[in-house]
Amino acid sequence: MDIEKVELIAQVSLDINELKDLDILLERILTHVRRFFHADAGSIYLKQEDKLKFSHTQNDTLQERLEPGKKLVYNTFNVPINNDSIAGYVAKNKKVVNITDVYKMDSSKPFTFGSDFDRLSDYRTCSMLTVPMTNQRGEVLGVMQMINAQDDQGHIIPFSNSDEALVQHFAANAALALERAQMTRDIIMRMISMAELRDPKETGAHVNRVAAYSVEIYEAWAVKKGIAEDEIERQKDILRMAAMLHDVGKVAISDMILKKPARLTSDEYEMMKCHSYLGARLFRNARSEFDDMAAEVALTHHDKWNGKGYPGHIDPLTEKSIPGFEGPDGKPVPKKGEEIPLFGRIVAVADVYDALCSRRSYKKAWSEERVLEEIRNCSGTHFDPEVVEAFFSCLDVLRSIVKRYPDEPD
Repeated sequence: MDIEKVELIAQVSLDINELKDLDILLERILTHVRRFFHADAGSIYLKQEDKLKFSHTQNDTLQERLEPGKKLVYNTFNVPINNDSIAGYVAKNKKVVNITDVYKMDSSKPFTFGSDFDRLSDYRTCSMLTVPMTNQRGEVLGVMQMINAQDDQGHIIPFSNSDEALVQHFAANAALALERAQMTRDIIMRMISMAELRDPKETGAHVNRVAAYSVEIYEAWAVKKGIAEDEIERQKDILRMAAMLHDVGKVAISDMILKKPARLTSDEYEMMKCHSYLGARLFRNARSEFDDMAAEVALTHHDKWNGKGYPGHIDPLTEKSIPGFEGPDGKPVPKKGEEIPLFGRIVAVADVYDALCSRRSYKKAWSEERVLEEIRNCSGTHFDPEVVEAFFSCLDVLRSIVKRYPDEPD
């Protein structure tokens, strides 16, 4: 095994081990492994019970067909862990599969290649290298698949036999980071589950959508602002987790308010508004950027651009106004414009978008046309106009996120 390549894999492993969010990690793992092995495309499947979930994909050829700044849109699906498919076979048998041309496979192989994607996207899959991602206990966490190795001239070539040992080494390191990220996601989802016990609207699907929307909106905003790519990636990792916890303060709100089927009274609404600073209070004594951002998002995602939101300039611990920001009535002065932190402004749009698109016990889901009209109309009042612009610039990706995290059927 080439020592220089092993050292490079070790450097890449250090990079991915710095990431904590699961979705951001999958994207980074796939980017690194494709670059390292000069693969045009690739996918990652995660094991969920007895199936593999198609969780992330990249494809340079298809990306180049898009307008600058646009992203590939893809849907998730499940693959049984059995010998019928290539990914299923790799997960079931914990073996690496290296195929020179998927359309010319030996018929004695137990698995087959599904060509539907190639046909629908006008793409030609040829060489493929698929490897299991296993933890230190030998348990399969997922499957990594690379497609169409390329030479220096961009011609499609087979993956070499030496690639097999290297990609196994890479997959082993990636699996360690993956397992830690899954543990972090599980902890966050348990916190969400506590909130869901109190507020049926606060579901895992809802918070995952809001978090995923927020990351896409932030990236579109940041690219237009010319922010460095490494800074964008670092902030996306923290934002993805923090946005999931935007309403975690609802665990402290009475069931009589959260589950009331009728309109809240003015006093009840005032109590409901407390969830913003109560959520921020959970992250007091911050020890990381995540703690800071989670507190910031929980506190400010209901503040409005025009200064008519809540809770304004309040100290979450004392529940009193920040000195110098008391109104005539002694209450906190509302925050407005850029007084509201960026990530609070972003999550505000993401949260409202998902709430309007979703069916609730007290309302039907709005049509997309009506939702988008509302977002436009609220630009400059409820929402930061630049954030709304970023929202519309990545709308095609946001639509695909809805399909990735569907609500559970009643």
